[in-house]
Amino acid sequence: MDVTRRNFIKISTASLAAMGLGINLDPVKAYAQPLKIRQAKMSTTICPYCAVGCGIIVYARQGKVINTEGDPDHPINQGALCSKGSALYQLVNNERRVTKPMYRAPGSTKWEVKSWDWMIDTIAKRIKKTRDASFEERNAKGQVVNRTTAIASVGSAALDNEECWLYQKFLRGLGLVYIEHQARI
Repeated sequence: MDVTRRNFIKISTASLAAMGLGINLDPVKAYAQPLKIRQAKMSTTICPYCAVGCGIIVYARQGKVINTEGDPDHPINQGALCSKGSALYQLVNNERRVTKPMYRAPGSTKWEVKSWDWMIDTIAKRIKKTRDASFEERNAKGQVVNRTTAIASVGSAALDNEECWLYQKFLRGLGLVYIEHQARI
C-alpha cells in the first residue's frame, strides 16, 4: 500500500484515538463461510433472453439450480451479464413458472394441462395438415417450387450457428419459404 504523508497522519491519529477510547486493535481470527456452490454440479449454457448468446455457468445440486453466473471463458460476454442474464437464477427458481405443457382450446378461456406426447403429436398433425393443404409443387409459370407459404418460422436466439443451420434445413425440407431468426429482428 502506498501511504502518503497525509494518510499516515490520518491513520496515526485514528489509531491513537482508538487506543485512548479503549478499543482493542489486536488482530482477530476471521472465518470464511463455505461457498454455496460447493459440491454442486457445474454446467455451461447460453442465456435464453436475446440474440447476443452470452455464456452462463449454472450450478445445480440435487437437480435444483442453486446459482448462475457469467462464464469468463465464453468469447462473447467474457463473464459479463446484463440485468436479465444476471437474474436468470430467478427465472428457474420461481414458483409461478409454468413447468408443464398448457393448452387453450379455440374459443376457450381456460388453460388445460396436457402431456408432452399429446402436445408434440398435436403440433405435428397441425403442421402436416397445413402443409398438405397449402403445398405448391409448381408456381403459375410452371416452374418447380415445392413450397408452402401458409407456415412461417421465427428461430430462437438461443441456438448456435450449427443448430440454426440444422433447424433451417428441417424447415426447408418441409417447404417453408418464410424463415426468420430473432437475431435479425
